Amino acid sequence: MAIPNLRPRRRTKIVATLGPASSTPEVIIFRLNFSHGSHEQHGENIRSIRAEASKRNRHVGILGDLQGPKIRIGDVGEAALDLSEGDILYLTTNEETADIPNARIPVFYKPLPSSVKSGDVLLLDDGRIRLCVDRVVEEDVHCTVIQGGKLTSRKGINRLGGGLAADAITEKDLEDLDFIVSKNLEYVAVSFPLAAEDLDPVKRVLAANDSQAQIITKIERAEVVASDEALDSLIAASDGIMVARGDLGVEIGDPQLVGVQKKIIQHTRAMNKPVITATQMMESMITEPVPTRAEVFDVANAVLDGTDAVMLSAETATGAFPARVVSVMAETALGAERHHSMNIGNYRVGQRFSSVDECIAMSTMYAANHIEGISAI
Repeated sequence: MAIPNLRPRRRTKIVATLGPASSTPEVIIFRLNFSHGSHEQHGENIRSIRAEASKRNRHVGILGDLQGPKIRIGDVGEAALDLSEGDILYLTTNEETADIPNARIPVFYKPLPSSVKSGDVLLLDDGRIRLCVDRVVEEDVHCTVIQGGKLTSRKGINRLGGGLAADAITEKDLEDLDFIVSKNLEYVAVSFPLAAEDLDPVKRVLAANDSQAQIITKIERAEVVASDEALDSLIAASDGIMVARGDLGVEIGDPQLVGVQKKIIQHTRAMNKPVITATQMMESMITEPVPTRAEVFDVANAVLDGTDAVMLSAETATGAFPARVVSVMAETALGAERHHSMNIGNYRVGQRFSSVDECIAMSTMYAANHIEGISAI
């Protein structure tokens, strides 16, 4: 019997973020960002996702993304602080001495004065604003603005080259993790870990509750990619990896990020773990109905590099075209998958397998990749 031509099945998965623009039943989204929203809001979204997926006979995995120890400035008031090159700015860990009109900005990170030195470059608001550290005086870090911009409350702080770190799992994360476990989410993402031990608190909570949730580790610290040993130990301790290009790019610089992204994908696949590539993949579609050609190439190249999934953040959470951007990303992934290199698989060809079912699965994948015109197995 002839097998009918089937619509091409996309191999690359899409992780889309739920937000105000995509929290109605008409739009199915998969990532819950616990940096925003209440448990009540997340619970309603979980119910909506599962109800709509059930109607369509689809299994939708939900990823709960823990906020982690994001190092931030405090409140600077309702109006943005307009910073220009050459301005002097004081970052203080003593909230009582903060004085916004006189450029004394509170910082929610007590170790800051002991973590920086003269000549260090601090990056605010994902690198949009750059400061050079002039000197440290007790609780204050005196800085000169070397790249200005409008600074608003609670923006993140990074140090160029890394070096600012707090405990990977906060009290808020543990509360959010209890909620994630109670809702039986399939995945939990851990933000800003520096070493495999940083995942232990999450593993203990999952084990204590007999949770089957898998841990996705976000790679976003310069220290983690400084050596293959540091990277590989974190991959080995995880169920999957996310290339979190936002904070990672800020810490190591975007030019270095290109090669580092490829290395993370290669190392993760070599260790037989899934990998997600994330951040600004189709950023222009927050406001525009079509992506730039550069964004299409960015997504396609991540697929060609071997990423298992690509992620949308603000594009679906707050953007004007949440459903359309998912469709565009799906078509882009399919376009990349048509490249001949994607259909000749040598993945794990030289390895032996520990189980029969794994061997059969790999044999099926090999057949699908190497037989011309096959529609189904």
